[in-house]
Amino acid sequence: MNSANGSILDFDGTIADTRPVILNTFHRTLDAMHLPQHTDDEIAATIGLPLVEAFPVLEPMDERMAAECTATYRSIFHDVNAQIGVPMFPHVDETLRLLHSRGMILTIATSRSHQSAADFLSSFALDDIVTFIIGYEDVSHAKPHPEPVSKTLNHFGLIADDAFVVGDTHFDILMGRNAGCTTIGVTYGNGSRQSLVEAGADVIVDDFADIASLPISNYLK
Repeated sequence: MNSANGSILDFDGTIADTRPVILNTFHRTLDAMHLPQHTDDEIAATIGLPLVEAFPVLEPMDERMAAECTATYRSIFHDVNAQIGVPMFPHVDETLRLLHSRGMILTIATSRSHQSAADFLSSFALDDIVTFIIGYEDVSHAKPHPEPVSKTLNHFGLIADDAFVVGDTHFDILMGRNAGCTTIGVTYGNGSRQSLVEAGADVIVDDFADIASLPISNYLK
């Protein structure tokens, strides 16, 4: 495995357990837009895509309708989040702080908005160690395109061998592979172990804490 001193982390399903809030919001949005309902699994399969791309996966629609669904989703999301809340997954906080203490750069590449990710990181008190965020509006091409990774690498003057990508879906793994980075799949999020294997993840872990023991950094060898 390549040595690395930078990490590019997915947010939903990797850092935070947003699945209940996302599913609830999707269901309410489909009702509000008078669209057919879909199963939790069908909706979960779109997590990792920008919302404007996720809705057309569920129902055929033009760009205008997708934009309306996205706006409706965002207005509903705030209420649902206030009702349900979003916790971090076990061992994420302490593992990130351990990696940071060893000199690792911690960043986020997410398909949610930049501000939403920033707000969550602030609420988790991680904004002091996660120093860079790429949201859906910060790139022209979203996951699985490599642009979110490439833009992060360029920001820090790194090359692909200097960083690894962590995510819970095939979108994350393909993004990292397309950028030439080592990829780590986590099994506790929205994607299946099989989907991570098929996407070509270099390593698959069941617990975020396991990342700290991998030979992924000069500081961890």
